[in-house]
Amino acid sequence: MKKIDKIIITAALTGSIHTPSMSEYLPFRTKDMIEEAIRSYNAGAAVVHVHGRNPENGIPSSSGEVFKEILSGIKARSDVVITPTTGGSSSMTPRERLAVVRALKPEMATFNAGSLNFALYPVLEKYKEFKYDWEEEYLKNTESFIFSNHFESLHLYSKTMIETDTRPEIEIYDVGQINNVAQLLKEGYLKKPVYLQYVMGILGGIPATTDNLLYMIRESKRLMNEDFIWSVCAAGRFQFPMGVINVLEGGFWRVGLEDNLYLEKGVLAKSSAEQVEKAIRIIRELGYEPATPAEAREILQLKGVDKVNY
Repeated sequence: MKKIDKIIITAALTGSIHTPSMSEYLPFRTKDMIEEAIRSYNAGAAVVHVHGRNPENGIPSSSGEVFKEILSGIKARSDVVITPTTGGSSSMTPRERLAVVRALKPEMATFNAGSLNFALYPVLEKYKEFKYDWEEEYLKNTESFIFSNHFESLHLYSKTMIETDTRPEIEIYDVGQINNVAQLLKEGYLKKPVYLQYVMGILGGIPATTDNLLYMIRESKRLMNEDFIWSVCAAGRFQFPMGVINVLEGGFWRVGLEDNLYLEKGVLAKSSAEQVEKAIRIIRELGYEPATPAEAREILQLKGVDKVNY
């Protein structure tokens, strides 16, 4: 790929990892999610990544009504690129996880490139009291949770996104999943240039280290003949170091409360927008500028917001 001087900054607003007791600033009500997206957009994010939550208690939700309300609310107030998750829940089938794509036909949606242990239970050592009854059990159950993304489901995801003209944002949690993407390219289920998101620091996935990030970039170049673009997100305190290294290597950067609740050591971020502002200050010091939503659409070859169904 040719060198790109504009950096796509993505804000991941809430995710399904953190629970309300971990930060008073974690948004989960629908109106708060929309406000978070607009704040992040105004701060300079070109893309917002959206998960649904039950607006009453914050439990992760895949409700089509919740997604449609969030996405349409954001679209009404900005031209930011919106990327809903297809992660779903452990009880959902691949078709159920894809319902948001079939129904809303977004410009881009997540595409998880392989199965892995996805463990959150160690945080129970840090948090002893919870605001809502579901939180402790939810975290505890991840001790036995396998995030399933087998090849049959990957084929279905590919077909659905081709049918809806939705760009896959391919989530790479470990090195072997790069090989999965290469196989899907070989089979014709994905088309170049692919857009990869290296997700680092999840217990069960690849640790967030400089060596690991550089290796994943190098391995992607080897398997895909450099015909790809990429971003990185990293859990917790690794969010900013990994982002800086990735930008210097030619990639993009995801921040947001889904991945990291803090702005700096000991200081909770009051909004994903604060992390967006910090990331943009850093990249400007390095000689880069943030991409606008229009520039992100061009770089990512998106169909345009006029062709979505929300």
